[in-house]
Amino acid sequence: MKIRIAKSVLVEAVAQVSKAVSQKTTIPVLTGMKAIADQEGLLLTGSNSDITIQVRIPHVKEDQEQVFVEKTGSVVIPGKIFGEMVRKLPGEYVEWEVNERYQITIQSGSTEFQLHGFNPDEYPRLPRLSADQVFSIPADELRSLIRQTGFSVATNEARGVLTGVLWQLENGILTCVATDSHRLSRRLIPTPNTGQLSLDNVILPGKSMSELAKTFADDEDSVEIVVADHQLLVKNEHIEFYSRLLDGTYPDTNRVIPQCGDTELITSTRELLQSVERASLISRDGRDNVIKWTMSDDTVEVTSVSQDIGSVTEEVKARVKGTALGISFNARYMIEALRSIDSDEIRIQFTGTMTPFIIQPADREDTLHLIVPIRTR
Repeated sequence: MKIRIAKSVLVEAVAQVSKAVSQKTTIPVLTGMKAIADQEGLLLTGSNSDITIQVRIPHVKEDQEQVFVEKTGSVVIPGKIFGEMVRKLPGEYVEWEVNERYQITIQSGSTEFQLHGFNPDEYPRLPRLSADQVFSIPADELRSLIRQTGFSVATNEARGVLTGVLWQLENGILTCVATDSHRLSRRLIPTPNTGQLSLDNVILPGKSMSELAKTFADDEDSVEIVVADHQLLVKNEHIEFYSRLLDGTYPDTNRVIPQCGDTELITSTRELLQSVERASLISRDGRDNVIKWTMSDDTVEVTSVSQDIGSVTEEVKARVKGTALGISFNARYMIEALRSIDSDEIRIQFTGTMTPFIIQPADREDTLHLIVPIRTR
């Protein structure tokens, strides 16, 4: 194997693939990334027990030569050292040669590295996924649904399926739901041209969701999503992101979402968020980080009390309909929900002081957050 590649292109590809390279494993070859040089260019792959990321660097892009393959071949190169090394190489191009014993020589400018590689035949093969369950969504919609649901997954691995996000597709609508049983987030995205395709109980690990958003952070086009029994693949022209799916049955969350409310509040998202952030300065060291809202005709009184620190009281202008109400909840849950809403105004509906309440953009219903109140003395 012998290639010459633009350093900037290599650095970007290695940064993507490195997210999936195992740092702690008893299998040495999984601490590396697999490189295949062929007539089309260079293919880099990183994999661990949860995700696999594969990046294709084509020979030419936008009439610019990115990689020149003098001799085809493959090798598994030590991942951690390689990722750090390519960023610090001095030249604009990197020359890379591998001999039959998988010894790797890397040259750039006046610098030459010698690395010990692994036999690529020992590297796990990528799963072959059937193309039966495939649909596309814009990459910015994918990032949006991750940003608006991923924070609500359970962080305790003992919670099983609740550490993942539920994906369902029915009647041309993709629904993603996350809950840790104290709060819930749901996002709906229309998926035209999916025909009769339906998905049920597809559960993607929360950690995979966050890496997925980073992997396609700069993508401005659509991504293709392929779903199999135990794997989900998201891909564009040059990147493929594989994730394992969680086993188990996700609970029916529809039954916990109130269909109407006795009290409705509409106010500025920004002003309410800032008031909760200020109140949280007092409450955040407490066990439940509790703040309280008391609603009247045209205001929400935001209060927080700590025996050790002090207290805060603030009023936020709002349009309140229905029964006057006081309710207490976890401030962090509210802050994360409000930060994820990209609408100037929000609508919050309450059915009682101890029943879950829902938060939505005031102008649409494709996004929903639910928070369970906290009982206080």
